[in-house]
Amino acid sequence: MIRYLGPGEFGLLSYAISFASIFATISTLGLDNLLVRELVKEPTKRDSLLGSAFVLKIIGAFISFILIAIALLFSNDSTFTIVLILIISASTLFQSFNVIDFYFQSRVLARFSVYVMFTTSVVVTLFKLMMIYLNASLSLFAIAFALESFFWAVGFSIVYKKNHLNIFDWKFDKSLAIQLLKDSWPLILSGVVIAVYMKIGQVMIKKLLNDQEVGYYAAAVKLSEAWYFIPMAISTSLFPAIVNAKKVSEELYQDRMQKLYNLLAWVAIGIALPVTFFSDMIVKILLGTEYLPSAPVLTIYIWAGVSTFLGVASSQYLINENLTKLSFYRTLIGMIVNVILNFILIPKYGITGSAVATLISFTLATFSIGISKSAFGQLKMMLKSIFMITAINHLIGKWKSR
Repeated sequence: MIRYLGPGEFGLLSYAISFASIFATISTLGLDNLLVRELVKEPTKRDSLLGSAFVLKIIGAFISFILIAIALLFSNDSTFTIVLILIISASTLFQSFNVIDFYFQSRVLARFSVYVMFTTSVVVTLFKLMMIYLNASLSLFAIAFALESFFWAVGFSIVYKKNHLNIFDWKFDKSLAIQLLKDSWPLILSGVVIAVYMKIGQVMIKKLLNDQEVGYYAAAVKLSEAWYFIPMAISTSLFPAIVNAKKVSEELYQDRMQKLYNLLAWVAIGIALPVTFFSDMIVKILLGTEYLPSAPVLTIYIWAGVSTFLGVASSQYLINENLTKLSFYRTLIGMIVNVILNFILIPKYGITGSAVATLISFTLATFSIGISKSAFGQLKMMLKSIFMITAINHLIGKWKSR
């Protein structure tokens, strides 16, 4: 699809997705990981939790759509660009059904979510291939983006029913909904901040440079963020067991957190190293010589994955410990730094400068967890994982025992 559209049209599509994503984050209302936590702790309240979260997400979707429409009134974007953004924004309504995904996560039944996501991915990919074959216009690819959320909604509903559960048993509990919002409001702000500092680079490149430069940058981002499902998959699968370990002992809880950090750090570094050395070849093979200006961005941006992988795990910890305010503060720091650095570096260094801004801000956001005394131990654990101190100590211990 990136090859077919070319840097210009792909850049415009990426800009539209980034613009919509900044506001669409509001629709989640910060409930995602919080809902998993509550379902693990109180499984008997399943229908009330799912029903309350679903209604809240529907309301959040409408609010985000209204905010997008208001923002577009003050933008200087073309009519076609506005239409693309509105089409993509429609997907937020269907994302309310992902509460079913969080139920499966809480029960460590991720395979059902995988069935839905894999099937949806195949269907949407076939649709995109058909559009390429038919020489379709850019707007149809925006529709494909919205269709993915629609198929997720249908798929999750079917799988939920196959497990002898009924979405019509869900109940909206006002008091429970209010309690969820009380716990999640820092996560709502944090979600918006995360969306801004992850997507603002592409929006600013569009405003300060042009669509083609957005295309080069977005292509590198796609290749870098293609790996970001790994920390999500690992963390969501393992975290219920980590939460339960806390009930056994604090030592076991911290030991499992360290092992999670170790695993994610090693995987992230293992991905970044070869990509750094072969970025030109990777871009040329996957995207073609037309996208070679993406290679320097890929070389830099791929290392943001290390802090992203660790950030996913530490965010789970903060939610479990109800340190949601800290989660907001550290992402706010990252967003402010990212925006400032983008303003400084894009005019001087173009899209490479934006990649540097992202790498610095992602790293600072993740490791600023240490500003809190209660979470300082997590900072030390993450640093140990990056420098492989646990593995080195293990090898030294084995050597000494011999």
